[in-house]
Amino acid sequence: MRQTTFTKPAEVTRQWYVVDGAGKNLGRLATEVAAVLHGKHKPSFTPNVDCGDYVIVINADQIVLSGNKMEDKMYYNHSQWRGGLRTRSARVMKDQYTIEWVERAIHGMLPHTRLGDVQRGHLFVYKGAEHPHAAQKPVVLEIKG
Repeated sequence: MRQTTFTKPAEVTRQWYVVDGAGKNLGRLATEVAAVLHGKHKPSFTPNVDCGDYVIVINADQIVLSGNKMEDKMYYNHSQWRGGLRTRSARVMKDQYTIEWVERAIHGMLPHTRLGDVQRGHLFVYKGAEHPHAAQKPVVLEIKG
């Protein structure tokens, strides 16, 4: 007889990963990082438990988009007031709001629930190659593509 095992919150062991975004495609990087934050890379994955790991993304200013997406892709925000639509191109987001640009791509791939809010807090994005999390001894996570 087979038995399904469910991970309990006290049984979760967390790891720290560091991802170098230099020359990586934004979408491919975001899907891999979101899977690690959600915990889907572990055999003990349980959907209703936060079993994901911590991820540090460095060199966010060197992440790229393919094709004409730098000019064609738009990011929208609305203030909920009449005429309050703000539109920014991907180039503006990358040049002026680099950290928000990467976080928006990754956050959109996580659950939009209270569990997803906790998992979003496990992501740290930095423009340069330096990060203040050396004490956690992060392991390098290789992203394909």
